[in-house]
Amino acid sequence: MEPVTLITGGSTGIGAATARTLLKQGHRVAVTARDADRLSAFSAAAGAGDRLMTIPGDTSDDSHVASAVRQTLQAWGRLDNVIANAGFSLPGILTEHTPEAMRAMVLTNVLGPALLVRETLPHLKESRGRIVIVGSVAGVKNTPGNLYSVTKWAAHALAENTRLLVTQDGVGVTLVAPGMVDTPFWDNRGGRPDDAPTMTAVQIADAIAFALNQPEGVDINHITMRPVGQIN
Repeated sequence: MEPVTLITGGSTGIGAATARTLLKQGHRVAVTARDADRLSAFSAAAGAGDRLMTIPGDTSDDSHVASAVRQTLQAWGRLDNVIANAGFSLPGILTEHTPEAMRAMVLTNVLGPALLVRETLPHLKESRGRIVIVGSVAGVKNTPGNLYSVTKWAAHALAENTRLLVTQDGVGVTLVAPGMVDTPFWDNRGGRPDDAPTMTAVQIADAIAFALNQPEGVDINHITMRPVGQIN
């Protein structure tokens, strides 16, 4: 039976690359994102027919998360994997952020994955499925005033305490923490630094697929990956 995977933040970047990789591997994939136009463009480009479902919504809104899960189950009757990928970073340091922008980033990067875990756990226990939370190397190191880093430290903690919660139920939990990746993530940060080494979104997608494709009884807990040449 084809596995069913739900990906948040899947219209561009790592999420879209992961969706394409899993579609090639025979998954049925539901993808959420806030930008309906980007979702439509991704769906048209993917050419996956009824094996791809796109669902506009905000991952920090519990009703949107519940709706995405419900639509996935109604379409395909099961849920085998969830990938909490939606997230964004603000340029500059926390003393330069507005409170509204800070709140939005914390809700998207921390509450969003927690809501996804909360909503999908009953179904993943049934399928003995897997959860992947996309973190960052910013979640294993600190830099001055970096609130994005704070949110990723929280996401990393969520991955481990979720693993402790569900491993005896047969559910796998993996944290994938990339370094610098060449994606639209950098668009609102003035572009990625010149001459910085980067990985591709496809390379991160391959790591996510590696975690999902482990045999029953094996759980990859934490993958940290950087491009060669990235120091921090």
